[in-house]
Amino acid sequence: MVEVKGVSKSYGNKAVVDQVSVSIQKGKITSFIGPNGAGKSTLLSIVSRLISADSGEVRIEGREIKDWKSDELAKKISILKQANHINIRLTVRDLVGFGRFPYSQGRLTKEDLKHVDEAIAYMELQDMQHKYLDQLSGGQRQRAFISMVIAQNTEYILLDEPLNNLDMKHSVQIMKVLRRMVTELGKTIVLVLHDINFASCYSDYIVALKDGKVVKEGSTDEIIATPVLKEIYDMDIPIETINGSKIAVYFT
Repeated sequence: MVEVKGVSKSYGNKAVVDQVSVSIQKGKITSFIGPNGAGKSTLLSIVSRLISADSGEVRIEGREIKDWKSDELAKKISILKQANHINIRLTVRDLVGFGRFPYSQGRLTKEDLKHVDEAIAYMELQDMQHKYLDQLSGGQRQRAFISMVIAQNTEYILLDEPLNNLDMKHSVQIMKVLRRMVTELGKTIVLVLHDINFASCYSDYIVALKDGKVVKEGSTDEIIATPVLKEIYDMDIPIETINGSKIAVYFT
């Protein structure tokens, strides 16, 4: 379990994350939703130790995140940020191989190569694994980066806007893959999502943030409800149930 207790982060006079406490259950998909500037991405970065909180604490399996050695933490938790810019020319396979660095230190073993092959197959990238990243579309590159995170084989996977640049087909593909990783591999996945309908259809638990604070958290049924969404987004959003999933009709 990941426990966030009273975490705050400010830039200048603005509190981007303000006294946030939340528990992330193991073996579930937890989605952070909320308007732009709500603090979702900053909170995700604090949980992964990419940035440090001004106050409060983050515990992974009972241990304060500051106490983890970097190489240990890299085998426990992985993160994919929104902006992924690599200046060197890499193939998809090279990139996915980087996911094994915490284990291989750059010298890939048979075991590492097995994880690379499985991650490439998981994202259906076999046909383009030897292409260079700069030859790919934005969506193909995004899938390659997610494949790299899969190859890292951590128990906790944090993804910041993983559906950026993706068309409908590949957005659904990635959400289905994440669902499978939880069901089949026992992973714990935390997502920042803008599309509340993807959050509704694939999450086990939703944390709604606004102005740096947790406004509401709970199951999909509890959060995807017109009064709750009004509080989060300042919009009256009707909800329809389609094939057992709650769908927010926010585009009319």
